[in-house]
Amino acid sequence: MGGLLTFGETMGLVAADGIGPLGHAKSFSFGIGGAESNVAIGVARLGGEATWLGRVGPDATGALIASRVAASGVRTLAVTDESFTGLMVRHRRSGEFAQVDYHRSGSAGSRLSPADIPAHEVTNAAILHVTGITPALSESARAAVFQSVETARAAGVTVSVDVNYRAKLWSRFDAAPVLRDLVSRADVVFASPEEAALFASGDTPEALAELGPAEVIVKDGGRGCVALIEGKRFQQPALPVTVVDPVGAGDAFVAGYLADRLAGASPEDRLVTAIATGAFAVTVPGDCEGAPTRDELAFLKGDDVRR
Repeated sequence: MGGLLTFGETMGLVAADGIGPLGHAKSFSFGIGGAESNVAIGVARLGGEATWLGRVGPDATGALIASRVAASGVRTLAVTDESFTGLMVRHRRSGEFAQVDYHRSGSAGSRLSPADIPAHEVTNAAILHVTGITPALSESARAAVFQSVETARAAGVTVSVDVNYRAKLWSRFDAAPVLRDLVSRADVVFASPEEAALFASGDTPEALAELGPAEVIVKDGGRGCVALIEGKRFQQPALPVTVVDPVGAGDAFVAGYLADRLAGASPEDRLVTAIATGAFAVTVPGDCEGAPTRDELAFLKGDDVRR
């Protein structure tokens, strides 16, 4: 069996440097960001095999996405679409609050369809990872998610779902039944307490496990995580780090867990790695730039100078 397969929209990321209102920003950086490609990059950086698939536009941003994801060690299947590559604009209004605006309606990524996901890519994977973002983009993207999940289930491929609810993409009312259906088809589920409460009977791992998944991990930021894995409960505290940029921490967490799962690690070790990769990610600006290697995780153990 192969490694991780994931797909979804990756966008260009315009980020204001510094902290304060967007109108007062003096400089900007340009990068890429997307939950699924972030996870693929994180897995690859930790030594796992990862494939990302998505649609990009015939523009410089689309070319940048394809080249940068591939340069990170991810097998990249970028389908060029006639529409534009989506963009997101992010600024830190204060040290505690970040705002992201999306420009993605009708984008190349939103035009993903079931025909874009070859069945053999799914059946040859060890883990299919999807998020709750893609079903919110369009009817065709939603169909791609559910078709690939059913293909994976029929082939005995592990299905991983990160709920990743985005209020700017759809309402709680519209999202809840779709996310509940998606989670009920998964083997591994990641959610925040708030996301779990959207469609489950509560915000605990047990509430999500009632829907069927054997592995449920509730990630709770600075409070660490709680998990229910094959009927056994686990709890892992967060690591104390200096937060530079909180964006991408959840994706890094997922990447750490799935990379260790691919490597055959125990549930305890998967959660330790997930916490460490999530903590490392918040110490570096950007969505995926801070994805650590296994050697770099040593920095979190007090070895802050490598000679």
